[in-house]
Amino acid sequence: MQPIKHSHDPMPGGAGPQISAVAAAEPREGLRRSALALAVILTLGTGAALLAIGNVEAADPTPAPLEAPVGPPSFADVAERVTPAVVNVTVAQKPVQRMSMNGRALPEGLPEDSPLREFFEQFGGMHDFQMPRQREGEGSGFVIDPAGYIVTNNHVIESAETIEVTLNDGRQFEARVIGRDPKTDLALIKVDGAPELPHVDLGDSGEARIGDWVLAVGNPFGLGGSVNAGIISARGRDINSGPYDDYLQIDAPINRGNSGGPLFDARGRVIGVNTAIFSPSGGNIGIGFAIPAETAADIVRELRENGRVERGWLGVQIQPVSEGVADSLGLDEASGVLVADVLPDSPAMAAGVKSGDVIIKAAGEQMQEYRDLTKLIAGIDAGTSIQLEVIRGGEVQMLDVTIGRMPQDDLAMTKPGEAAEDDGPRIGLFLAPLTPEMREERGLDAEAPGVLVAQVEPGSPAQRAGIRAGSLISMVGQEAVNEPDDVARAVREAADEDRPSVLLRVEQNGEQRFITVPFA
Repeated sequence: MQPIKHSHDPMPGGAGPQISAVAAAEPREGLRRSALALAVILTLGTGAALLAIGNVEAADPTPAPLEAPVGPPSFADVAERVTPAVVNVTVAQKPVQRMSMNGRALPEGLPEDSPLREFFEQFGGMHDFQMPRQREGEGSGFVIDPAGYIVTNNHVIESAETIEVTLNDGRQFEARVIGRDPKTDLALIKVDGAPELPHVDLGDSGEARIGDWVLAVGNPFGLGGSVNAGIISARGRDINSGPYDDYLQIDAPINRGNSGGPLFDARGRVIGVNTAIFSPSGGNIGIGFAIPAETAADIVRELRENGRVERGWLGVQIQPVSEGVADSLGLDEASGVLVADVLPDSPAMAAGVKSGDVIIKAAGEQMQEYRDLTKLIAGIDAGTSIQLEVIRGGEVQMLDVTIGRMPQDDLAMTKPGEAAEDDGPRIGLFLAPLTPEMREERGLDAEAPGVLVAQVEPGSPAQRAGIRAGSLISMVGQEAVNEPDDVARAVREAADEDRPSVLLRVEQNGEQRFITVPFA
């Protein structure tokens, strides 16, 4: 049998390929032989390929590491540098004094029917009985001075009888309160007798932008120091916790025990103090809030110097100027601060500020919303004179006021306004004049303005706005009212001026506030 050659093998004597020569002489037989040769060639080729694979060494199943990491940048360097300054804060009650149980003596004041009486009578020989130390709660804090000054939240330590601070390295120290500020939920505590402590400086969140990486460091659920990463979700959040709300919103996990811990940027600078979360269950759902570091720095400085924060005081109840309020008063835009009430013997009353005034400027600064006024006045020293620019009766007036010192009780409150939907032609109020008996019952002066709400029509705009029977209406717009006809006339005038709503000052449950009631 002649050997089979591949199509590219040359014939002896320099002739052409064998398959081609045979095919030319014997076409049909050549075709059969060509097919057979091709099958053999393919078989040989497959075998050769299999033979080649069998001779190759088995591949290494371990993949080679990548030259560069994939994913977000590592925060390990920042965490390693800042965590030594973060501490755990444990609040506990002081141990109860030891009591000696001589013979069958009973504790003083134990009721006759107390189930403990039988116990003490049976085991009356016990001595040196002591109640155990009771843990009240845990939080976090951070050292801002190597001398031992530590920032935390007020709600972490406000009920403390003893405070214990645990450092990152496990050392424990007793701490004392230097000062607290409930209005911003900040507190300053100090450990004495500790050696030089690692610390961090309060920075500034002004450069932080929405979307920037942040690290929340603290003691969640009492597990010990931990680091959580996230981003800034929003700025300037008002969560209705107080008149000075101006929070950073973050999605870095903050859980119970993280309160009072620092919020760092990606460079390791403190830009906030972790304070609160929004959660139906009490656990983290990605909505946390931190006090901006610049706010904390001002408060901490005053706490360190004075033990408390002294704020300026104007003495007014205020609320935002909503679209409904602006329309009711004929204002060009919904900005400024609406004065709902002026407190007696306050700087505002002495300056001639009246309920219904809209403050558009204070100390030369434009007031866009009510928080602008509270923050501005709080930062002004008592005794300082400033000028208020107010809108009253459609005209701008300038009032000089001397800022006072805020009393211990919070007498300058903010009351958010309410707005009702406009879906009816009547506001639905039935009014009656105030009788002397009513005035006496409510503690009102004989000259105090006001009209009694005798009935509120069900389903009316007034009812949807929250006005209830028994309330008092003392102003419509910026004008005082004394009779039901005064209210009716003022409401007609507002409707004739094509305003979409009317503004009423209503007293309910001892509180004065302005409410907008729409027309149809």
